Amino acid sequence: MDIAELDYELPQELIAQRPPARRGDSRLLVYDRATGEVRHRAFGELAEELAGELVVVNDTRVVPARLHLRRPGGGSAEVLLVERLGEDGVWEGLARPSRRLRPGQRLGPVELLEPLGEGRWRLRLAGEPSGETPLPPYIHEPLDDAERYQTVYARDAGSAAAPTAGLHFTPELLSRLDVERVTLHVGLDTFRRVSEDVLEDHRLHGERYAVAAAVWERIATAPRVLAVGTTTLRVLETLARGAPLEGRTELFVLPGFEFRRVDALLTNFHLPRSTLLALVMAFAGVEETRKLYRIAIGERYRFYSFGDAMLIL
Repeated sequence: MDIAELDYELPQELIAQRPPARRGDSRLLVYDRATGEVRHRAFGELAEELAGELVVVNDTRVVPARLHLRRPGGGSAEVLLVERLGEDGVWEGLARPSRRLRPGQRLGPVELLEPLGEGRWRLRLAGEPSGETPLPPYIHEPLDDAERYQTVYARDAGSAAAPTAGLHFTPELLSRLDVERVTLHVGLDTFRRVSEDVLEDHRLHGERYAVAAAVWERIATAPRVLAVGTTTLRVLETLARGAPLEGRTELFVLPGFEFRRVDALLTNFHLPRSTLLALVMAFAGVEETRKLYRIAIGERYRFYSFGDAMLIL
């Protein structure tokens, strides 16, 4: 797939810079694949759009992972913790200015151990992460309440970014749904743009996941399953291919992918030239997704992490 097929023009003012004043006050674009119908709803009306689907969410919690540090010579440095590699304080992280950093250097609580390429480092952190919430680079306004970049069901800390489709949910709405939880810790690929000309040449970094046996038994036998977010979908389709209940997934969902377990998808609107947009095209259809994005732009939906949502039935 030519990466140019994932391009679209988005007015800058549609990139949401902050969450809505109240959690759950987002809009919801509904696309019915069977009929081709498009409906415009409020997110709080999600339950009325479902037909008994088992709703599966990703309960990962975002780590306060952006650390502002000083180099030994006095210059500034920044480390973004991406994934915990062990119980001895070893992490993988992005560090900059990477070309000025050396193995063995100490940046406050961080000891640099080994460069891994592309600005990535294996490092050791003294204590637990105590930095800032790592907001995406297209958000330029500070976040007043760090909990607004966590889902209300976030439990297992380990992500470098939020599973943003879940940010819309309130406890009240969840109480009206049949919900199960899986865990996938969102990692480096959230911060990487596809640079190859052909999408299939892009390499995904693995991400850690875990699913309880009883939870997977319910999911595997449910008549219909709604995946909340692309991360949840990747976990479920990984397990549907016989993977163990805990491990790493490098599943790359592209147009032509055979979906074996997910029947409906709830997702935000994604960046152009991203693997997440390719996943949505795989689920809804390439031309259909382009049409839906044109509709969303025309209707002034809000895009990306703090933006509105789309339900694909």
